[in-house]
Amino acid sequence: MADETGAADKPSYEQARDELADVVKRLEAGGLTLEESLALWERGEKLAAICEEWLEGARARLAAAMARPEDGEAAAPF
Repeated sequence: MADETGAADKPSYEQARDELADVVKRLEAGGLTLEESLALWERGEKLAAICEEWLEGARARLAAAMARPEDGEAAAPF
């Protein structure tokens, strides 16, 4: 069930990262038409944005967890 942002359709970080790596390999290998290259580039841009969104969310979760002191003690980085 997708929400208004289409989150149910969004690949996991690992899926997006792996597909992005494949897109880069295909572009680097060459032999594509201009139209194919442009389509792959656009897909790569979308995948990079998805990865960045996942990473930003992970950073926010870590920051929130570190900001919550347990048992009254100051939070340590690790």
